[in-house]
Amino acid sequence: MPTISLCMIVKNEEKHIARCLDSVSGLVDEMIIVDTGSTDRTVEIVSGYTSKVFSYQWKDDFADARNTSFSRASMDYCMWMDADDILEASEREKFLQLKKTLSSDTDIVMMKYHTSFDEAGRPSFSYFRERWIRNSPQYRWVGAVHEVIPPKGRVIYSDIAVSHKKIGAGDPDRNLNIYRKMIANGVLLEPRQQYYYGRELYYHKLYEEAVSVLEQFLCSKEGWIENKIEACSICADCYIQMGQEETALITLLRSMSYDLPRAELCCEIGKYFLEHGNIRNAIYWYETALNVPKNEYAGGFMLPDCHDYVPLLQLCVCYDRLGERYKAREYNERAGACKPYSRAYLYNKQYFDSQEKTFFDKK
Repeated sequence: MPTISLCMIVKNEEKHIARCLDSVSGLVDEMIIVDTGSTDRTVEIVSGYTSKVFSYQWKDDFADARNTSFSRASMDYCMWMDADDILEASEREKFLQLKKTLSSDTDIVMMKYHTSFDEAGRPSFSYFRERWIRNSPQYRWVGAVHEVIPPKGRVIYSDIAVSHKKIGAGDPDRNLNIYRKMIANGVLLEPRQQYYYGRELYYHKLYEEAVSVLEQFLCSKEGWIENKIEACSICADCYIQMGQEETALITLLRSMSYDLPRAELCCEIGKYFLEHGNIRNAIYWYETALNVPKNEYAGGFMLPDCHDYVPLLQLCVCYDRLGERYKAREYNERAGACKPYSRAYLYNKQYFDSQEKTFFDKK
């Protein structure tokens, strides 16, 4: 059975760190904690779990910090987590089972990363990340921000999930400041960095700057297809915020020049037509979203609700506006089958019930 080193970089995580380490206690064979300058009780807390706690002078480079943690590992595989991540109790047995059955020629294990949750606590935003990585110098992090380990060798996908459950807000400007410092120092951003830099500008509502950076990324012959498609979505929203709605639609449609339609983009196009009163076109795109096959292994960001719940709920709205109440109610019930606890579904249900009662009262 392979052995695993948990390798973490932390700073001022006294709110999160015990919860994280407790969630994997007994599953990993070693804990490596690299502290990047905590001024709270983080070091004291982690020292109760492991003696392998190291200080690191922060250099505005996440890859360098993570590589430092990997360099201290002595087990077969390195596993990374952030301090505000947890392995839910429901995942522990799957984790142990994979450990027992993992083929020795495996180089990287990809696991799901749940980063957003709905009102019932179910994942609403997920994607795959490299989670167990063979402990070898050939597997190292790259990228000062949004760091990644380029996949190579034998990569397998697991349905084990790590959940990102942050308590409180972090520093919203950190990543943007790192990128701007890189640019000021003459660093030429490669395509992947352009994409993430554009996203940071977008999050900061710097829409014109975001579009400028992301358009450069889209025009580049390099870059990952999933990032290109996501960049079209971000650019489209930037154009909407800038009052250029037709350009937004063109940009959404442009995403299909890279690959087959994504359910997320189909929902955005449907929303555009719905908001502009073109109900039949909206219906077409929401129905298209329902028929797009799920491909969790494409590696891109995925909104599972865009494959069922969202288009079903929006089709309910569309048919209600067309006066086709029976069909509208049918779609609402299908949305409710996906999320019976949804406030939107329950609101619509009450609306249709009241409409039906009014109809019979009049009779």
